[in-house]
Amino acid sequence: MRHQFTVDQVRTVARALDEAGVPVIEVSHGDGLGGSSLQYGFSLVDEMELIAAARDVCTRAKIAVLLLPGVGTRKELREAARRGAGIVRIATQCTEADVSEQHFGLAKELGLETVGFLMMAHMRPPAVLAEQASLMEQYGADCVYVVDSAGAMLPPDAAARVAELKRTLRCQVGFHAHNNLGVAIGNSLAALDAGADQIDGCLRGLGAGAGNAPTELLAAVLDKLGLNPGLDVFKLCDAAEYVLAPMMPFQPIPNRDAITIGYAGVYSTFLLHARRAGERFGLDPREILVELGRRKAMAGQEDWILDVAQELSAARKA
Repeated sequence: MRHQFTVDQVRTVARALDEAGVPVIEVSHGDGLGGSSLQYGFSLVDEMELIAAARDVCTRAKIAVLLLPGVGTRKELREAARRGAGIVRIATQCTEADVSEQHFGLAKELGLETVGFLMMAHMRPPAVLAEQASLMEQYGADCVYVVDSAGAMLPPDAAARVAELKRTLRCQVGFHAHNNLGVAIGNSLAALDAGADQIDGCLRGLGAGAGNAPTELLAAVLDKLGLNPGLDVFKLCDAAEYVLAPMMPFQPIPNRDAITIGYAGVYSTFLLHARRAGERFGLDPREILVELGRRKAMAGQEDWILDVAQELSAARKA
């Protein structure tokens, strides 16, 4: 969507989710509070207006915002709380929980419910992830999420990480899936089996890569399992079909690029750069991405792409 949501669109979607019983609705720029910028892409409408619009039409749901330390600041978080946000989801790379301490502190001062997001969680084993989650819990997290940012996990991976966090933490544990390998629903169910207290969805799967676990599909599956937390399956299906679908420029699916991201286990921002490097060095960009995944490249390390491409090219010529 390129961050181009209008106030009317946010009102319509938020109202539909609220009426269908969704308890938490996140409203933020895709890169979190303060993300509207040249680096990340400008929003069509100031996100504070969108937060207020969603709050105005919801009678039951809490409004959540996303905050990435280094992008969002204390100023944006205070304003989001003033506009009606009741929850903040503070996201760091899965090895960098220590950068979130002051953000959790302020959120608690503001009376917000606090959620920690450990992104790219497939890149570290469960024990290491639990250590990072413990830091977030110490800082004041009410819940810590295992976040499969690249859609690289399979159900055993999701279950192992959630189970370890449940064993280690006293706070709640959540799971956030992407569908790059076609198992977002399966991973979400595995997380629930392992004890997850919260799971994420997005209407019609609208999200990065191949999208997130579709909320309407999660609702149907949970209902059949006898685990429905109060979601109206038919209302969510109608919202996905008649409210959100007309807004979407395309339907996220596990296409070649999305599968490659999940298979390689790298962040989706690497894809375009890998394509360019592939053209320059005469390589299949998938080779570059898989090697980056082998080296456990994290978001922010896009400068590795040219180095890896050059090394692969030289090795081929040797």
